[in-house]
Amino acid sequence: MKAVIHDKYGAPGDVLRLGEIEKPVPGDDEVLVRVRAASVHPDVWHVVTGIPYILRLMGGGLSKPKSQVPGTDMAGVVESAGKSVSEYRPGDEVFGESLKGFQWANGGAFAEYVAVSQNALAGKPKGVTFEQAAAIPTSGIIAHHNLRGLGKVQAGQRVLVNGAGGGVGTFAVQIAV
Repeated sequence: MKAVIHDKYGAPGDVLRLGEIEKPVPGDDEVLVRVRAASVHPDVWHVVTGIPYILRLMGGGLSKPKSQVPGTDMAGVVESAGKSVSEYRPGDEVFGESLKGFQWANGGAFAEYVAVSQNALAGKPKGVTFEQAAAIPTSGIIAHHNLRGLGKVQAGQRVLVNGAGGGVGTFAVQIAV
């Protein structure tokens, strides 16, 4: 299958290339998703460039990336499901994050197919395009976690969103409203 290959750190134009890799095989609690859209956010840039260097020590790979295919946020159609998957069936439209644990690593979303834990997915709403759905996971999770999780924002409280024009800020404004 076709995928964006990342086998060394550096500027994206210098280190990313289109290539062929084996199609992933989903584990028992994973689904194989045919990727229809994937998004890019700052975390992907950090992983591709390997900067800051501490991220390499934190599990991304010291001298080169441990995982070959970048990208984490994606949307697509379930192709097949592992034997323990109860939530999704082939043909279901889904979106979510393709990471397997560590945040600062390649997740494999920049490929035709990606194996994803059923717990990292949600059903794609009918009125949302694949491209729109792929832009939601990381930014949406960060905004939700900071406002509803850590921030414990309640109705009637005032919220200042510094940077409301970016991905996280856009979601933060909507959640705050």
